Formats: sequence, structure tokens, C-alpha cells
Amino acid sequence: MLWRSAGRVLLRGLALLATPWDFWAADAERARGLAATLPGLEPLLRATGTLPVDTLQALFAAHDAAGIGEKYRAFAKLDPDSSRARRFVALEDWLNGGVPLAAPVAREALSGWYGANSPARGDWRIAGEVVAPQALRLPAFLAIPARDRIVPPASALALAATMPGAHVHHAAAGHVGMVAGGGAEVQLWRPLLTWIKALPGLMGL
Repeated sequence: MLWRSAGRVLLRGLALLATPWDFWAADAERARGLAATLPGLEPLLRATGTLPVDTLQALFAAHDAAGIGEKYRAFAKLDPDSSRARRFVALEDWLNGGVPLAAPVAREALSGWYGANSPARGDWRIAGEVVAPQALRLPAFLAIPARDRIVPPASALALAATMPGAHVHHAAAGHVGMVAGGGAEVQLWRPLLTWIKALPGLMGL
């Protein structure tokens, strides 16, 4: 198996942060609607070989258009010299400084994941092999943010339900806030570190 080679253990555990699996769990119609944008994006994918960052940002914005306005209205109420305002600007700079998505990956994500729900249906393959989390016999830490609008909790919980060694960690945060927000240390990083330290063979970490 992938986590063993010539009798050696290559992986001690697997940590998954806000990881989608059942793309239709929360809103199948919206997922298929996102997949329907693929034909319109094809000329761009063929011309550049990628889905550019600006287009990715537009897709994210369309996914939660109301949330964009709420975010910036809240920012407008902050003291511009406050640490919260500076953290907001730094986070936005980070979010908007991504890298283009390779065209084959973009097609797989839009058509396969969102359009056909291939992971949850057992149809997603990598190098010809079905991606089957139920076959993974490793401890797994699945962090699922309760206020996630990008990966609905129901989508990530569907993955946890398939994994025999899953430890589900519920974080009172959103998709980005769980990882990089002001409460990220408490909501994610400390619990994750505790879990890692308890893995077999890592007692001296």
C-alpha cells in the first residue's frame, strides 16, 4: 500500500484540513451549476494551460457573493491602525496571491468532483487506481470548520465516515479562519500538534 514500502512505514498518520469528499452533500444543484461553467472556461484553459488566479478568485466570490460584502463592511468599521485591520490586509494579500491551477486539474475538479461527484461515488481515479479512503488503515485527523462556506461540513464529514481511523476535530471557525485567523492556534494548531505527538513512533517529537 502507499503508506508502506519494502516493509517500512512511510506514513504514521494523515491530517486533512477542511477536505471535501461528497460534493453534493450540502447543495447538489449549486455544485452542478459550478461544473456548468467549464465549457465557458475551456478557451482560457486551452490558451494558457491553466485556470488563472483571477478566474479562481471570481469562482470563489460567486460561490459566496454575500459573504464578500459582509467581510469588507466589517473591515470598514475597524480602526485602520489596529492589529485586526493589519491582520485583515495581510490575510487578503495572502489569499489573492495564489498560483494558477493546471488545466487538467481544473477540468477534473469542475467536471468530475462538482459535476459528477466522482469521489463520493467511488469513481475518482488517480493513475488508474480508485481513491478509496475506506482502505486506509492509518490514524487520520480530520479538521472540519463549523462555519465553512467553501467546504460545507457535510461534505467533509462524508469523508470521515468512510475512514476507519478517523478522528474528527470540529473547529468553531470558517475555512480560512481555522488555518490563519486570530483563533487558529486554539482552533486548529494546538489540537493537531497534540494528535501528532500521540502517533505511534513519534513520542519524541
